[in-house]
Amino acid sequence: QLQLVESGGGLVQPGGSLRLSCAASGSTLDGYSIGWFRQASGKEREGVSCISGSDGSTYSAASVKGRFTISRDNAKNTVYLQMNSLKPEDTAVYYCAASDLTVQTMCLMDYGDYWGQGTQVTVSS
Repeated sequence: QLQLVESGGGLVQPGGSLRLSCAASGSTLDGYSIGWFRQASGKEREGVSCISGSDGSTYSAASVKGRFTISRDNAKNTVYLQMNSLKPEDTAVYYCAASDLTVQTMCLMDYGDYWGQGTQVTVSS
């Protein structure tokens, strides 16, 4: 069974950068759409960025477009989320998930068949 583990979270100042990693074990990520989701305190979880397992196409929420970049390295069985120009409103627990949905559907429906445990990102001065 596919297992996902996120890493790379932490405390960063506004305007800073972080790179999150989502490492898979138990199965290959090939063919899965992988998404990054986040949940801020007191808010619903939302889709941030998703990447296709078939053609590499991506979908990103308007709030992060131009600042966050999702990528995958199938050889390393890992998906990354490069986050630049971070803002305090990006503070949340970030989760990665895998599914067989298209990237836009996965992100908009906040759906995953497999989920990681999450990593905290805090943007504060």
